[in-house]
Amino acid sequence: MELNFNELRELVTTLSQTDISELTLKGTDFELTLRKQGAIATVGPSAAVTGSPEQPIAVSVIGGPPATSTAPTVSVPTPPPSADSNLVEITSPMVGTFYRSPAPEEPSFVEIGDRIQTGQTVCIIEAMKLMNELEAEVSGEIVEILVGNAQPVEFGQPLMRVRPN
Repeated sequence: MELNFNELRELVTTLSQTDISELTLKGTDFELTLRKQGAIATVGPSAAVTGSPEQPIAVSVIGGPPATSTAPTVSVPTPPPSADSNLVEITSPMVGTFYRSPAPEEPSFVEIGDRIQTGQTVCIIEAMKLMNELEAEVSGEIVEILVGNAQPVEFGQPLMRVRPN
């Protein structure tokens, strides 16, 4: 089964206009998963696809032929700016997996509404089997947590928004 770029774009557009939250399409040499969420995954090494900024869709491909330099690239929009322009974003310093707590059975480092101090651990980013504690660079109140627990994150991706003191 082959899926060209226009068919993929049409599939993403159709999915963004429905109540379906996840769709998996499997072929003999690939697996395509479309998922509505905040985190965006990449298609092959050179392109990413999303839905509208209001309902982002992550696309991940497992297997299949490698992307070529002639493959079209769709730009990934940044999350919509928050209504409060005074908010500071805590961003991921690396590609990895976001964890809200030190272990599954333990409470989260922070919750929405919590007050944090500079240097306080707010989450863990796992990269290459190493757990990296991410410390706050600003004191304030956690207003938004933008990534779900155990979700993959990209370098520079906003993880949380803080209203500074």
